[in-house]
This record gives sequence, C-alpha cells and structure tokens, in this order.
Amino acid sequence: MAEVEYRQSRFTTPPGACEMLLIRHGESAAYVPGEPMPLCDGHGDPPLHPAGRDQAEKVARRLIETGEEIRAIYATTLQRTVQTATPLATQLGLEIRIEPRLREVFLGDWEGGEYRLRMAQRDPVAVASVERQRWDLIPGAEPAEDFARRVREGLEAIAAAHPNEVVAVVVHGGVIGEILRQATRSEAFAFVGADNASISHVVVGPDRWMVRCFNDTSHLSPAFSTRGEPLI
Repeated sequence: MAEVEYRQSRFTTPPGACEMLLIRHGESAAYVPGEPMPLCDGHGDPPLHPAGRDQAEKVARRLIETGEEIRAIYATTLQRTVQTATPLATQLGLEIRIEPRLREVFLGDWEGGEYRLRMAQRDPVAVASVERQRWDLIPGAEPAEDFARRVREGLEAIAAAHPNEVVAVVVHGGVIGEILRQATRSEAFAFVGADNASISHVVVGPDRWMVRCFNDTSHLSPAFSTRGEPLI
C-alpha cells in the first residue's frame, strides 16, 4: 500500500474574495516653484510626465502578457491615475470606472506641489510627519482616521462588486500604503513609498485582507529609479 503524502499546495483565493492589482500611477509632471499644479476638488492634479506615460504602457504590456484575467479597471478622480489606466483599458476593451474614495490623501496647505518642495527642503513639519507617520501634521491635511475610513470604504465597495474576480485598481502611493497598513496592521508608513507604476497584489475577502505582493517593478526598465522622490 502506498504511503499517504501531504504535499504543499499553492495559494487558493477564498470563495467570494476579490483579487486586486493595486497599480501606483506613473510618474507625474514635475512641480516648478511659482507655477502651481492644477487642482481637482482641492487635490493637486498634475498629468503624467512623459516618463510616466511610458511606464503606463509597460504596466499594460506586463498585465496583458502575463494573461491576468482582469474583469474591471478602476482609477480615481485625479487624472494621473486615469492616464495610467488608459493603455490597459484600451487593450482590454474595458471602461475605466472611477472610485473617488481612493484618491490620494489630502495634504491641505501643501497641495498643488508645495508638498514636493517642502520635502525636498527638509521642512521641519515634513520631517516630523515622516518620523511620526502622520500626514495630518501638515497644516490643513486630512485627519488620519478620515483617510483610513474612506480608503476602506472605497476598497470594500470594489470588492463587493467583484467577488471571485480580478480587478486592476490604479491609485496613489499614500493609498497603497494605507491599504497594506490595514491589511497587515503594520505601522502607518510601513508600506508607503511604492514606486511609480509598481504593482501590489491584495486579496480582499469578506473576513480578511491578504497581501500577496508589494511593489513589483519587474516590468520596468533596470535603469528605473525613484531614489530621492517624495513618499507620495
């Protein structure tokens, strides 16, 4: 009689769960002091930099070539996410759906490019916000509890609409960090700093969220680097 064997098995998505590919938008246009970025409902709303458009094409190529069975594509109200999602949506023949609750954390008085300048200059408040892991140290910024709540509501709404499906969700660095914080119950900024056009993978089920991958950039050029960039 053959001996019974119990081999290791691969991960299986729980029934009813939604697999989400969290894509950070491509690199956005540079901030030039004295030339405020356009705003959308108070949020800085720069378009993609030409390098960001190239990154968006690489994301689409990666997901098409790997055969991901993506059933829906989401972006936020900010144009850099829509522009990043467009090549993938075009190739898959899918409409880009907008989920406003997943827009970036609101940075109050530092919107419109001021945040980038303050971070580059090592402003004491900017340094403190990183050390204490709270965006809301910035004057007028969104309270941490409000940001966490709306991100969770937005993600759960998508998951509820797509049980047993894979969806692509193009969002922002701060949002990815918050989602993974909630999934892992980590420190607030443990997952802040995802690279532009990176892919993170979470499984959102009715009982828990599971992190499968963070900051995959294998589809980008080896020369790609974001050293020295702001966190979001």
